[in-house]
Amino acid sequence: MIFLEYSILGIAAGGIYALIALGFIVIFKASQTFNFAMGEMMMVAGYLFYTTAVLLKLDWYYSLCITIAGSILIAVIMERFVLRPMMGRPIIALVMVTFGVGIMLRGIVPMFFGSEALQIPSLVARDPVIVGQLLIPGKTARAFLIAVGIVCGLILYFRYSRIGVALRATASDQITSYAMGINVRWIFAFTWIIAAIIGAIAGILMASVNSLTASLGLVALNVLAVVILGGLNSIGGVLIAGLIIGWLEAITGYLFGSAWRDITPYILALVVLLVRPHGLFGTKPIERI
Repeated sequence: MIFLEYSILGIAAGGIYALIALGFIVIFKASQTFNFAMGEMMMVAGYLFYTTAVLLKLDWYYSLCITIAGSILIAVIMERFVLRPMMGRPIIALVMVTFGVGIMLRGIVPMFFGSEALQIPSLVARDPVIVGQLLIPGKTARAFLIAVGIVCGLILYFRYSRIGVALRATASDQITSYAMGINVRWIFAFTWIIAAIIGAIAGILMASVNSLTASLGLVALNVLAVVILGGLNSIGGVLIAGLIIGWLEAITGYLFGSAWRDITPYILALVVLLVRPHGLFGTKPIERI
């Protein structure tokens, strides 16, 4: 029974992992840029929600809208004034720029809010969910449903919408996409907007389930295993990979302690990379010469 409880809690955490991983994937597919500031974008969104909902005492839906709008503004500024001038530079330069932006955001926030943990109003009910003899924390269960619902909705949107087709075309060949009339720069900006919305919702959910601190964004480091396992070019793969990593963390923590909980996902990711270098659901890029 305890094993089953840990499994369910781990899978619930994996749903949020999948949501965060999707923010990484949409940017990478369009621009081949890995956004190491994704975790800090989540953290800033949490503090924006805290500012509007707690300090300014606005209703939660106004706070949510303002938080999403503020997150989009930050993402657009990053894409337009930080990343776009760097396009064409070596990939490592782009990665280091996002890494630096993340460190900067993590350093600025405590200057205004301090380092103590803060509590934000929960967007989900706290009433526990009872499944048979299992008692699941209400916030965890409902956060999982919200995260998985958003992931599934975005997967379908990118699969069947015109923007999704343009995104896949841009990911496949940017030059040909330009020639066919696709506004590639707009696609780049759009993916950052989607990542900002994902980061805002994920940050609020994470802060609601746990607490809000400047180190909240470090959870994105755990998500790297999800991205690697699912495949950097697989939007749908992140959902299954997230559930696998969440379950694996919970079970190894239960069986072997917290030390193994943190490293086991990366051991699994390493083993998978040795067998499938592009992840479980990723595909090998085809270069035409």
